[in-house]
Amino acid sequence: MKILVVCQHYWPEPYPLEDTCEELVKRGHTVHVVTGVPNYPMGYIYNEYRRGRNRSQVRNGVKITRTFTIGRRQNLVFRLLNYFSYPISSTLHVLGLKEDFDVVYTNQTSPVMMVNAALAYGKKHGKKTVLYCMDLWPASLAAGGVKESSPIYKVFGWISRKLYRKADKILVTSRMFTEYFEDQFGISGDRVEYLPQYADSLFGVQPAREEDGFVNLVFAGNVGAAQSLGTVLEAAKLLEHRRNLRWHIVGDGSELENLKKLASDMRLENVIFHGRKPLEEMPKYYAMADAMIVTLTADPFISMTLPGKVQTYMAAGKPIVAAAIGEIPNVIRDSGCGFCAKAEDARGFAGAVEQFLDCENKEQLGRNARQFYLEHFTRDMFMDHLESVLKEHCT
Repeated sequence: MKILVVCQHYWPEPYPLEDTCEELVKRGHTVHVVTGVPNYPMGYIYNEYRRGRNRSQVRNGVKITRTFTIGRRQNLVFRLLNYFSYPISSTLHVLGLKEDFDVVYTNQTSPVMMVNAALAYGKKHGKKTVLYCMDLWPASLAAGGVKESSPIYKVFGWISRKLYRKADKILVTSRMFTEYFEDQFGISGDRVEYLPQYADSLFGVQPAREEDGFVNLVFAGNVGAAQSLGTVLEAAKLLEHRRNLRWHIVGDGSELENLKKLASDMRLENVIFHGRKPLEEMPKYYAMADAMIVTLTADPFISMTLPGKVQTYMAAGKPIVAAAIGEIPNVIRDSGCGFCAKAEDARGFAGAVEQFLDCENKEQLGRNARQFYLEHFTRDMFMDHLESVLKEHCT
């Protein structure tokens, strides 16, 4: 197959699409990625891509074209400029492509407009588009405090409906997304398929943890509003009497500085912020963990999400302690890999942590996590399913 891939984010940004595209190349397919100029997660254009540099590259057999993108920085004006600069520039670019592709694949996080170029190419050339939905729109706006009744939410709701309904196939990372597409956009279930994310190959079962006298709870990933990490800080305060308990936040994002200030104001000495780390360094933070943390905001639509970190935690064979509603507690319950409180319930989350601390079979929780991953979330399962769907939609 000759596959056109459209996504605003790609290597060297910390984003999983790179591995998927390179595996498709290894399977004998031709892959051309049209992406943005790297600026995620901090919002500033990477130095080596400024002033028009490295707009066309080839990496491990994948052709990469980068179209004009304004860095999102840390304010609303630049975020909106970022949201629209890539969709416009990438659409103009693909409409001028001379290559004939068999199928179009678009990997969609935020903003939903990043898929526009894929749909535009498909319409012009009579090709089918497969959309992989990782973030629900406009539901994701709720994490940033945008109310459903607001004009902004309604405008993006109209945009989202228009874009999603044009896709020939929608693959979703959470089973709950299927209901959302049916209820919000009238997209029937036969056009939507469940395809959960997989973990990077770096995150296999970790070696036995070196004893350091502490119980280490580790959060790894984006530090944004949707992650509701204030719940973690409040729980850490409630459990200060557990002198051997340490909370580690590994990652970066829009809320990191606010959380650091909050931790300082709360005089928390048991919370350690490690900042963003290269992917290849992350296994050592997993290895030090007795359990991994996942929290989400209580928004009912955001709660339908199954963040990719859950699969990574499970691949590493680590117990999970969570504060969430929706899909996350379903997976924790079905796998028997940990404990879960309600979203944004700091006291309940502290109670879940205490359940873990008092649990006599912590190692079994980790084994359960790993077994569930092997049965439901492996890379081979993902790639076989994706490749099959793409072939079905070739024209």
